[in-house]
Order: sequence, then C-alpha cells, then structure tokens
Amino acid sequence: MLFYTKLICNMRFQFRFIPTLAMLLGLIILIYLGAWQHGKGERLAHELAQRAERSQLGPTVVTGQLLDAQAAQDAPFTVVGTYEAEHQIFLDNRQENGQPGVHVITPLKIEGSETRILINRGWVGWTLGRSVMPVVATPAGRIQVTGLAVVPSTKKFFLMPDHPEASAKLWEKLDMSRFQSLLGHPLQPVVLQQTGGDAPDTLVRHWPPPEDRVGKHRGYAFQWFGMAGALFLFYLFASFRKGESV
Repeated sequence: MLFYTKLICNMRFQFRFIPTLAMLLGLIILIYLGAWQHGKGERLAHELAQRAERSQLGPTVVTGQLLDAQAAQDAPFTVVGTYEAEHQIFLDNRQENGQPGVHVITPLKIEGSETRILINRGWVGWTLGRSVMPVVATPAGRIQVTGLAVVPSTKKFFLMPDHPEASAKLWEKLDMSRFQSLLGHPLQPVVLQQTGGDAPDTLVRHWPPPEDRVGKHRGYAFQWFGMAGALFLFYLFASFRKGESV
C-alpha cells in the first residue's frame, strides 16, 4: 500500500502542446456531434408530441386567407370548393405495400375566394405500366375535403441528379413555387393529405406518421459524449509521468 502511495505521489503532469491541442480539437468535435444528435432528438420529440396533440383537435375550416405553414403542420383541416382537374399532376416514385405508384395531387379552388389549396387525394398504382399514365376520376362540382396539412420538403439530394420528367403531368417532387406559377393564383403553403370527405374513388389514403427515431438520436448523442469523456481520461492518463527521484 505504501508503495502505491509513493508511486502516485511521484507522478507528475507533463504538459505537451501538440497532444493537448489534438485533445482539445477532438473534444470540440465530439461534443459538437453529441449536441447535434441530442438537438435532433429533442426537435423530433417535440414534432411527434405536436403531431399527436394536433391530431386530437377538430378540423379547422380553410378559407382564402393564407395559412401559416409551420403553425398548420400536422393539424386537421376541412375545406370546401371545386377541383381543377386540368391542373392535376402525379407525384412519381411513391410506393404502397411495396408496389410502385403515384400520388394524385389536385388543386382545389376554395369556395368564396381565388385561393387554391393542393389536395393529395391518395395513391394509385401503375396498373398498365409506366408507359400509360393512371386514369383517376376527379369529382365535379362543390365538394368538401378533410385531411391533415403537411409542408412539402424542399430538401435537395445533391448526390441524386435531376432527371427529365417523362410527362408534364408526372413530377419527381412537389414544388409549391412551380405549382403557383402554373395556377396563376394564390396558393396555400400546405398540402392537405385527404382523410375524408367527398371521395367516391378507390385511391389508397395511407398516411403513416413520422418514424419515431428519438431514442436512436439520443443513443448517438450518448455515444459521442461518452467518446469525449474517454478521450479526456486517456489524455490525463497519458500526460502523467513518473517524476525524477530525489
């Protein structure tokens, strides 16, 4: 016991510039990555809680006044108007139970205004192959639609090059600015994923909630913070040297 006590007392911290600088840079990077993953997890937890809370609310009536996109996200709405089938498009590369297909996007002129809102009416498969566009009937006259508001993603994947669209009616992604230019009228900044209302068709309306990845992000954060702690302990262990005997 006395031997170990003397050994510990004889250890001295030896400062070395390069290892210390490397340790500090490593700590900054690891702590940053941990905080980044922790922040992603907290934001996702908030979004999931907000979605669950808003889904319990009764639908709000959409008028011609433009909505606040972020405030409307995941909230239920109902709208009355008429479809404009001539501007209907299909969103490509949408799958349902492993089957390829498209989402049917139809603009609806909101009753009593010149404002339009896009309705995602659901999924339909390529029944006759990609060479033949799906045929989807559009209800005529005054209709009422109920659904959940979503804000289309504007993310662009740089590693995936843009491909020319096979048809003017077949879009790779939903571009709200492009659609507004096409319509020439005010456009609500959200898309309504139809869940009910006047829908005499066979479209599939399956809107899965966002994947709960909160635990995964928090686990990643714990790993990064743990690595930062391990790096600091290793630095301390490696920096102590046995002092010179007197």
